Amino acid sequence: MEKKRLIYMDNAATSFPKPPQVMQAMVHFMEHVGANPGRSGHPLAREAGKIVDGARNSLARLFNADDPSRVCFTLNITGALNTVFLGYLNAGDHVVTTSMEHNSVMRPLVYLQEAGHISLDIVPCDRKGLLDMDALARLLRRDTRLVVLNHASNVCGTLQDVAAVKAVTGDIPLLLDAAQTAGCYPIDMKALGVDILTFTGHKGLLGPQGTGGFCVREGIDLKPLVRGGTGSMSEDLHQPDFMPDSMESGTQNNVGIAGLGAAVDFILGEGVENIRLHEEGLTRRLLDGIYDLQNVAIYGPLDPARQTATVSITFDSTLPEDSEGSLGCGAINLEWFGDNVSPGEAEDRLGSQYNIMVRVGLHCAPMAHRTIGTFPDGTVRLSMGYFNTFEDVDAAVQAIKRIAAA
Repeated sequence: MEKKRLIYMDNAATSFPKPPQVMQAMVHFMEHVGANPGRSGHPLAREAGKIVDGARNSLARLFNADDPSRVCFTLNITGALNTVFLGYLNAGDHVVTTSMEHNSVMRPLVYLQEAGHISLDIVPCDRKGLLDMDALARLLRRDTRLVVLNHASNVCGTLQDVAAVKAVTGDIPLLLDAAQTAGCYPIDMKALGVDILTFTGHKGLLGPQGTGGFCVREGIDLKPLVRGGTGSMSEDLHQPDFMPDSMESGTQNNVGIAGLGAAVDFILGEGVENIRLHEEGLTRRLLDGIYDLQNVAIYGPLDPARQTATVSITFDSTLPEDSEGSLGCGAINLEWFGDNVSPGEAEDRLGSQYNIMVRVGLHCAPMAHRTIGTFPDGTVRLSMGYFNTFEDVDAAVQAIKRIAAA
């Protein structure tokens, strides 16, 4: 029997496939450049520096950041978040974050809290993952030094209203975790009032793994997490005090950055608004296809305009609290006594029977699952990307229908 074509719906973990320009840029770097930027004055080193600076400039353009030198590279968003937390927060500082955060935010903040370095408050979100603005306002204090906000949930795609959060928090610096939105949702740091933006290269930015970083507005000063060789001020035994050099010691993943720069240029060429429209259309088609299925519950806003192209489901039905479905579950029916299909079994059947690649479980965000009511088993997460098609979605809908009916 002919094997079904592979349908990749795990873009919230890492995007696939990548634009061909990404591999081409990386191969070009390895075959024709290969040198270390900023370390030598020969032509290859200068070309390497030009490529890295080009990626920095493209990211600044994508996020509407004024100064490309304040775009710093790390290996991933986890590294970026740790660099910011450890380089910005001082003993006694108060931090506010939300109940929808990924462990990349929660674990370092909880560590700092338990070490007695900071105090931490967590703003509750509702069962759709939406932030409680009144609770946010109540938790702010005179010593609040940072508010950390997940732009979109990696579990159920819920988008937070960044401008509304900034209106509440005022002059308190706002860190936006854009792991799930950078590259696939318009982000204007200046218009939104974002003080620090952290991003990863391998998801919506369509770049290679091992790339990421952060953008910091003028006036926010960070202490380096790592100190060492930068290629600048080599006569001085102290770390340079200017960006990006102060934050980028040692040899970076320059071949990865070359690929990331090509990916961002691809996004700028396609238009992030067009990418968003395509993914919104995919989300609408999926939600429309499975909304009223018996024995399927959907989590999140159930509104393509208020979420990314990430949809979480479980193969059981949940009765909503009221006629409007305030729990955020789409399976509004009374046929809820059937045998459930576990997330693990659903993943196995989607993969083995239908060649659809998804992710199941807690998605490194246990607090988010507690918030939406899916802890400890988690969900089946279908996360679409720019290279998915409506045919992919239709195939996923049919597979979900068959699994739910079994």
